[in-house]
Amino acid sequence: MERLVILGGGESGVGTAILGKKEGFEVFVSDNGEIKKKYKDVLEHFEIDWEEQGHSEAEILNADLVMKSPGIPDTVPLVKQLNELGTPVISEIEFASRYTDATIVGITGSNGKTTTTMLTYHILSEGGLHVGMAGNIGDSFARMVAENSYDFYVLEISSFQLDGIDGFRPHIAMITNITPDHLDRYAYVFENYVAAKFRIAENQTSEDYLIYDADDPVITAWLKKHPVNPGLLPFSLEKEIEEGADVENDEISIKTANKTTTMKTESLALQGKHNLKNTMAAATAATLLGIRKETIRASVANFQGAPHRLEKVLKIHHVQYINDSKATNVNATYYALDSMSTPTVWIVGGVDKGNDYKELMPLVREKVKAIVCLGLDNSKIKEAFGNVVELLVETYAMSEAVKVAYKIAERGDTVLLSPACASFDLFNNYEDRGNQFKEAIKNL
Repeated sequence: MERLVILGGGESGVGTAILGKKEGFEVFVSDNGEIKKKYKDVLEHFEIDWEEQGHSEAEILNADLVMKSPGIPDTVPLVKQLNELGTPVISEIEFASRYTDATIVGITGSNGKTTTTMLTYHILSEGGLHVGMAGNIGDSFARMVAENSYDFYVLEISSFQLDGIDGFRPHIAMITNITPDHLDRYAYVFENYVAAKFRIAENQTSEDYLIYDADDPVITAWLKKHPVNPGLLPFSLEKEIEEGADVENDEISIKTANKTTTMKTESLALQGKHNLKNTMAAATAATLLGIRKETIRASVANFQGAPHRLEKVLKIHHVQYINDSKATNVNATYYALDSMSTPTVWIVGGVDKGNDYKELMPLVREKVKAIVCLGLDNSKIKEAFGNVVELLVETYAMSEAVKVAYKIAERGDTVLLSPACASFDLFNNYEDRGNQFKEAIKNL
């Protein structure tokens, strides 16, 4: 019996353990921290051996195969030891993909992944396909494969998950955009991060497709230097596209080899330029998979967006409060500020991932009337914008930040939480940050 060792007892680790057990592996789960009770209960139910608060090398180094959770870097000594022993160390999406014949739509990118994944899944579901949605969103892919037999999967995939692939091959791959993010995991070399994103296409053949943003200079430059095998289907707001998707006279046109689908931009549920692109990408995938034009049009018109992503919370005294807590990098916040059409009180800050705020400067000058800093260390934000806006206030708790924004905002303004930073200084994660924002607004 082959021994499968899983490093990390979270969503992807426990999902892999369930699938591993089902496929006849001897399974052992090891977590350096504490495993949440809900996951311990699942491991106990499936009679899977586990440990927490540390790794027992003797139990791990005798593995035939290791699945490493995406949060664990390759630089960890234990992972290096496994590599030296020649033990395969793979990601959960790699492991799960070995046990399904389903058609996979894999979606990666620095921003827009979640919205594009949810929208693609929504269109395919509405089109009557037997489809599951997994990856960075909802249940783990491995657990879905263990417990269901979907014909299609729509997967949101991070660069960390792609680092650990070997034969993983989506029939349709999407790269929404690439901007600097997670550079701490890639030796602060942007090219390493770009290469990780493009791994989504490395096992694809000429029978497969890569959908990508043709307006993104990073993606187009990489493709010129590193040609790929799949059929290319670009989408663009700026140029005419022969095969792929473009916009002309406020109408999106999706063109694939066998058909063309058009829809009015004003009919889309999601507004803003970035959402136009997310819609084009999702609709292109749906067209390739044979979903009817009428279904695509209806689905993009009735779609409910992702929580914590430009989510309208409440209007109080004619001031709109918007929760964009999922904006954990500068580029995501750029999209948010770009879509603002009223004077904006901007709540920003958290754990800085090497941010360069320069690209936000024109938008801040044009749209932001005041900045409310929310983080343990706001020095970089103060340095960048202190002389740009008339009012900049530092706060150290969400309730305080929302009260300050409430006092500053006037009739017709927008209060926007779009942090451009990770959340871990004051919150458990971006969801916790967004939920605290919504709660604080209700308590005003």
